[in-house]
Amino acid sequence: ATMVTAGVYLMVRINPVLSVSASYAGTVIAVVGVATALFAATVAVAQNDIKKVLAYSTVSQLGYMFLAVGSGAYVAAIFHMVTHAFFKALLFLGSGSVIHGMHHQQDMRKMGALRVLMPITAGTFIIGWLAIAGVPPFAGFWSKDEILLFAYDKSPVLYVLGLLTALLTAYYMTRQVIMVFFGTARWHDAHEEHGAHGDLVPGAHDALEPHESPAVMVAPLVVLAGLSIVGGIIQLPHWSWIPHELQQRLEGWLEPVVHRGEHELSTGAHDLSGLLAVVAITVALAGIVGAVMVYGKHKAKAIEPQILADAWGYDRAVSAFMGGPGRAAFDAVAWADAHVVDGAVNGAGALVRGTAGEVRKVQSGNVRNYAAAIGAGVVLLLVWFVVVRGIL
Repeated sequence: ATMVTAGVYLMVRINPVLSVSASYAGTVIAVVGVATALFAATVAVAQNDIKKVLAYSTVSQLGYMFLAVGSGAYVAAIFHMVTHAFFKALLFLGSGSVIHGMHHQQDMRKMGALRVLMPITAGTFIIGWLAIAGVPPFAGFWSKDEILLFAYDKSPVLYVLGLLTALLTAYYMTRQVIMVFFGTARWHDAHEEHGAHGDLVPGAHDALEPHESPAVMVAPLVVLAGLSIVGGIIQLPHWSWIPHELQQRLEGWLEPVVHRGEHELSTGAHDLSGLLAVVAITVALAGIVGAVMVYGKHKAKAIEPQILADAWGYDRAVSAFMGGPGRAAFDAVAWADAHVVDGAVNGAGALVRGTAGEVRKVQSGNVRNYAAAIGAGVVLLLVWFVVVRGIL
């Protein structure tokens, strides 16, 4: 994830190159970005490992960043990279706290009601959830809304796909929060399978009882939660009710880098920015409500196709390719490397060594041999000049 984020940074830094590239370059980047975002979001919907949900979520958010790059919204890409660093670090460390408190259990189906026993972890995780879901005034709302605005200006199709990704993001993150921190204590049943009995009373004498993490683990969560709340202040939009000195501060800081390549919003998109923000908020709330209806007290039927849990069969397809034609191709390349490339290099070396071995035999150290060789050379020179060239 860090390397791909560095890729976003690199693409922003080379924005002058992108701005003079073929006209379709930005479109290709944006399409790949939004496809990645949507693909990973659909996979996250059906994951049950607490870290896998966040892993696919990270892939999805990175896709958002590349959607921004492809749309010419370089400031928005960096903005989302910064806010994402806040709330995703919070969510990953929060999941680590949950795993620690659950004695290394990562299956969300064996959790539930942990807010009672892990209040600090739960509270900070909920803040991270609201940030990534795009609920104002949390940091994720501002950066995601700016990306969607530029996507709308580039192509309504990109905007709709980005909006659908936002819907799924709010849905699967709400699903995760409910499965881990709300509902019934399913870890109680999981403990009974091992001969233990869980309880929702903190301090109960049960070696398998979930517990809050130590201060050294929850203190960073509190710091990141604060940043996930106020982080959006670095790039607030040009809305009339926002003080002018708080608007577009990150854009001013990045101006020396992006001033030539940054896409200028059309008047139509700028005029619709408020309405599009309302649409984004509505979509986020719809995703949250949908997840609550499915995984809350009045459970509807969950839609979790196995194909989504299997990442659309992507890993299986890669394994099949690597084990079939891919393996054959790799074996052929390995043979060519060993026999052709290495053979040529090693053969040249062997030829040099062999030639040197024969030549050095002339260096016998015997003066008579050297004198005889010199005499033979003189005779050959005389023959050359007299017989061949006819000088004498």
